[in-house]
Amino acid sequence: MVTTAEKRARFRALHQKGCFVLPNPWDAGSARLLQHLGFEALASTSAGHAWSIGKPDYATSRDEVLAHLTQLCASTDLPVNADFASGFADDPEEMAANISRAIATGIAGLSIEDTKISGPGLHDKASAVSRIKAARGAIDASGEDVLLVGRAEILLHDRARVSEAIDKLVAFADAGADCLYAPGLNKRDDIRALVNAVSPKPVNILMWGPGLTVAELADLGVRRISIGGSLASIGWGAVMRAAEEIRAGRFDALAVGGPSQSLNDIFSGYSRPSA
Repeated sequence: MVTTAEKRARFRALHQKGCFVLPNPWDAGSARLLQHLGFEALASTSAGHAWSIGKPDYATSRDEVLAHLTQLCASTDLPVNADFASGFADDPEEMAANISRAIATGIAGLSIEDTKISGPGLHDKASAVSRIKAARGAIDASGEDVLLVGRAEILLHDRARVSEAIDKLVAFADAGADCLYAPGLNKRDDIRALVNAVSPKPVNILMWGPGLTVAELADLGVRRISIGGSLASIGWGAVMRAAEEIRAGRFDALAVGGPSQSLNDIFSGYSRPSA
């Protein structure tokens, strides 16, 4: 049995050199499958989790996410990085209290966005930095080795604001973020600029379709790569297409179903009925 402390130490070590992929499971089964396939760490996905309980992204409550994180961490020997959205509060102190609750789930890292909870838009740099400082304080006060990821969401609103995103992430690094992340950053020169701007702190890049390879991102200095809700979206897309065909009166899509016996074999190593 791998302890939480061991997971956290392993997770931090992964950020020291090289480049690793951090796939995003949405439940215990997908987490165990990804562990079986040989990945070294995992990250939760707010969208994938929301869809799994019949909600749209960003509609899950703090307590639903905490319960989900607890389940993910208990289901795998791999370290788990939490997609903790905006910390479920705009106020830094309230957000810090929520981060303390997240740490208790067993996570090895968590990301905090600069998206506002109270209304549309993003926190300005000063407000976002104060929130990163509060997050850093909550982690330090816990005495736990949990990695803090600062996320700037600017590029999801306007892909042209690269310099603004980098400027914000530099401020997050100075405020105590361990890893920096701007979803939507996908051009070589922009990625290289961010890596150089926050060095030696590691950078996370989101890949949600064809583009740069792992080797190419590693050459740019990227430490870790995540894929958000992409795997969950692929799964839901396959179910939707098959169900639509069944609704139309045909069952051909069922011929390309998943390997049931292989899944049973994989999961049998995690759960065996008692005598």
